[in-house]
Amino acid sequence: MSKKLKIFLGISYIFILFTFLYFIFTSIQISRLGDFSYYKEIQSNLEIYISLNLITNLIYFFIFSIIWVALLGFGSPILIISGILFGQWLGTFVSVISISTGALVLYSIGNFFFRGLVITILEKKFEKYIKLFQQNEFFYFFIYRFIGGLGVPFGLQNLIPILFGMKKMNYFLSSLFGFIPGFFIFNTIGSGLNNYIEKNESFSLVELVLTPGIYIPIAMFACLMIFSLLIKKKFFDDRNR
Repeated sequence: MSKKLKIFLGISYIFILFTFLYFIFTSIQISRLGDFSYYKEIQSNLEIYISLNLITNLIYFFIFSIIWVALLGFGSPILIISGILFGQWLGTFVSVISISTGALVLYSIGNFFFRGLVITILEKKFEKYIKLFQQNEFFYFFIYRFIGGLGVPFGLQNLIPILFGMKKMNYFLSSLFGFIPGFFIFNTIGSGLNNYIEKNESFSLVELVLTPGIYIPIAMFACLMIFSLLIKKKFFDDRNR
């Protein structure tokens, strides 16, 4: 492929990214974000819409999630939304597969169009981890996903394997399995939020926090973070390598 065509496709990709984000954020009624009834309306409408054709909506969500992640979208909003729309179990299932696929698409795009740029920007920052990943890319990238990417923004997490030329199958599978614990927790929170909005007529932060569908997954998340810190210390700290 010629250099000019690569540049054209790269610019087109960036244009689509900003157009997509503009469409998403302009569809939100900013003026009503402080009105609890606005969320009840959304919740009621979504529940009716999803129940009309679950399979079709799962496919729509799957495609949307792939595009969202491929366009450098944040992962956590998708997880909360999938929990709200489909519940903790089905939401976890569809979000794990779709986001893993979207991450692979982003990795493939970045590796093809922006490899040189990614290496220039990220190589020095993550130089100490490159050799570690090269020892066993599947295992260490699985651990990396499991512990939340060492605090690196989600979009950059998906591009870091470009630095060590990770195999696509290893990338997809290690992401898929590494995502499951954290994604389940976020989907559970989304499901809890959906139940809270459905059953209450007004918002109370205290009542929300004391809802089992909220405080239990938050406690699970705290435990996961503690466990992740222990894993990070064992596998990624300099003195242990």
